[in-house]
Amino acid sequence: MFDTLSDRLSTVFGHLTGRGALTDSDVVEALREVRVALLEADVALPVVKDFVERVREKAVGQEVLRSVTPGQQVVKIVHDELVETLGREPATLDLNAVPPAAIMMVGLQGSGKTTTTAKIANRLQARDKKKVLMASLDTRRPAAMEQLKVLGEQTGAATLPIIEGQNAVDIAKRAMEAAKLGGYDIVMLDTAGRGHVDEALMGEAEQIRAAANPVETLLVADSPTGQDAVHVAESFEGRLGLTGIVLTRIDGDGRGGAALSMRAVTGKPIKLLGVGEKMDALEDFHPERIAGRILGMGDVVSLVEKAAETIDQAEAQKIAKKMKKGEFDLDDLAEQLRQMKKLGGMQGILGLLPGMGKMKGQIAEAGIGDDVFKHQEAIISSMTGKERANPKLLNASRKKRVAKGSGTSVQEINRLIKMHRQMADMMKKVGKKGMQELFGGPGAQLDEMPPGELPAAAPGMPGVPPGMPALPGLGGAGLQPRGGKKKRRK
Repeated sequence: MFDTLSDRLSTVFGHLTGRGALTDSDVVEALREVRVALLEADVALPVVKDFVERVREKAVGQEVLRSVTPGQQVVKIVHDELVETLGREPATLDLNAVPPAAIMMVGLQGSGKTTTTAKIANRLQARDKKKVLMASLDTRRPAAMEQLKVLGEQTGAATLPIIEGQNAVDIAKRAMEAAKLGGYDIVMLDTAGRGHVDEALMGEAEQIRAAANPVETLLVADSPTGQDAVHVAESFEGRLGLTGIVLTRIDGDGRGGAALSMRAVTGKPIKLLGVGEKMDALEDFHPERIAGRILGMGDVVSLVEKAAETIDQAEAQKIAKKMKKGEFDLDDLAEQLRQMKKLGGMQGILGLLPGMGKMKGQIAEAGIGDDVFKHQEAIISSMTGKERANPKLLNASRKKRVAKGSGTSVQEINRLIKMHRQMADMMKKVGKKGMQELFGGPGAQLDEMPPGELPAAAPGMPGVPPGMPALPGLGGAGLQPRGGKKKRRK
């Protein structure tokens, strides 16, 4: 999400921060580019006008011109205004109500309401230890009821039994009564959608709201629909009084304009983001972190939180100790690949690391993606235990056998072994010297590092949980951080 906007803004601000001094005309020209970037990202025109004007008032004048770093001061002003536009403080689901508390899900057909309903139920059970009952109120689409039932079985959340012939309002009343009798904390009400906003849709939603008295009325909006999502949000807010918004499919939207627009237009907070198809692919919406992602500042806090949730710390500590001793074998590499997958893959991790936005494009161009890592996992799985522990055993005949078993080539196996050797050597240096000395001291820059090596998530780095994937696969790929010219190793 926001990839297009982030790339454009990074270019604009790169020109500003590269100068020692700025004139008012420099700032005005930069803001003109910011305006174009926001419009191309599908941000609503009124929101763009208001945003640019607020930035202009603070950026044009003595506050910036007298700053020690005027370019960075402009970036800070834009960052602060982005946070303001997105809502400043993160908003969470309001669960402070006498059980059973109803959460009503509304939105157009195809926006992802049913899947999001199950994701929230799964989250409430796993993280908040709530007892959740889900009920489908979509009487026009029997398949929607069956879908929610199947998702309930996958997540372990109870679903209200289906009774043919009942209307949506009666189902809502039955769900609330069943929740009281069953001792449930939360009732998730998955309402029907339409292809467009109409009177029948709104009338039914108002009746359901009156019957269930929900503590949360969440609009589920499909992020890639852009301006249409904003118009839908206005319509539902006007009739129902929304308490929050859930944006779905943000992983498939490089523009992100809907997120910036909906909060500003409706005044209602974005509470959750759907970041994938899996039942745990749901994130809290943090305005400050999202603003950091947009401006290429990364989001290390979210990365660390995600790592803490997904990585087995005992196993991670074990691998980290082996790495420091130089005992990094192919089983450990396979574990690193699996951890990367849990954290969102190469692109997902780089998107949360400061200054790595442009590196994502280089990696994509070099053909180093999650598919490559799947092949690498297959290669390692096709080896014997002894071969994984000691790759030196892999002679020509063994490599042919592994290539045949994994559906790859001997060349791919050679690249994997080379990558493993480079990582093992780097980890041994980390164990002996520590990260700062290895990369040239506290002030070391990315462009001063050996080509193809990233310190971004190497075990032992301050602020990163031990065992965080060491971003394998970059060595020997021809990627050059920041510059473009290869530097000779001395």
